[in-house]
Amino acid sequence: MAGEAEASSKILIFGGTGYIGKHMARASVSLGHPTYIYVRPAAAPRTRPSNLDLHREFRSVGVRIIEGELEEHEKLVAALKQVDIVISALACPQVPDQLKIIHAIVAAGNIKRFVPSDFGCEEDKITPLPPFQELLEKKRKIRRVTEAAGIPFTFVTANCFAAYFVNVVLHPHDPQDEIVVYGNGEANAVLNYEEDIGRYTIKVANDPRACNRVVTYRPELNIISQHELISLWEKKTGHSFKKVYVPEEDLVKLSQTLPPPENIPVSILHSIFVKGDLVSYEISEDDLEASRLYPEMQYTTIDQLLDIFLTDPPEPARAAFE
Repeated sequence: MAGEAEASSKILIFGGTGYIGKHMARASVSLGHPTYIYVRPAAAPRTRPSNLDLHREFRSVGVRIIEGELEEHEKLVAALKQVDIVISALACPQVPDQLKIIHAIVAAGNIKRFVPSDFGCEEDKITPLPPFQELLEKKRKIRRVTEAAGIPFTFVTANCFAAYFVNVVLHPHDPQDEIVVYGNGEANAVLNYEEDIGRYTIKVANDPRACNRVVTYRPELNIISQHELISLWEKKTGHSFKKVYVPEEDLVKLSQTLPPPENIPVSILHSIFVKGDLVSYEISEDDLEASRLYPEMQYTTIDQLLDIFLTDPPEPARAAFE
């Protein structure tokens, strides 16, 4: 039954040309779904040339592109009536705009699953520094409004975008003799390759087991500390790096003194690499974890990802919270 649902579900992705959304669109196509993306009009001032390149790529593989703004309620409803599943991969500044999507889903009345734009830490289980907490509160609001509206949902805790954070921590495109270590370097993080996040998300959006549940992406081999990540990179490159430590109190002070939105990234680094928020809670046998749900799926380990950086490194990119 699950296989049949996967084969026939029509999927609409908001933010389908964005940092993580493009991986979901590609995964949706590769898994055999009729795939739609809702995008700003090509002539809109904020439409980037790289997005237009993705439009061409997606059209070539059969993705149906619907141009419109989130403020166009009737156009949203008409788009939603064509599909079964809605995935939002909107960037953090647009998280509140998902209220417009929720209103349209209620009006359309046919959506079998909504996956809002989480794809980071588990916001219902952590309490980070105030700038990050404020951002997470916006995501919590979307969760609560979705639940109150009675929309079938799956909430995704994807943890770190691995390629993005490898670039942040190791600077493989701009090799330096020094690497910054946050805190003492011992806290564990969870780094998942963006392509895998895309595939897992399409699978959970179609999985009856994940309906009205939270799914966490925490594969065992992708749990790693900064020290372990740096050591692994040193072995692969044959180069030793000087570690420059940033004490926790310095990050806390920066979170209090930097102006918004510059105070958000340092608060995120504190949460991930100092407090270890991503692994601060247990995943029980009753909880849903992606690598346990889909043991047949070969995910990319951190070791394998660093090999990719050595041979065909992904370009640095802006992540969803920027």
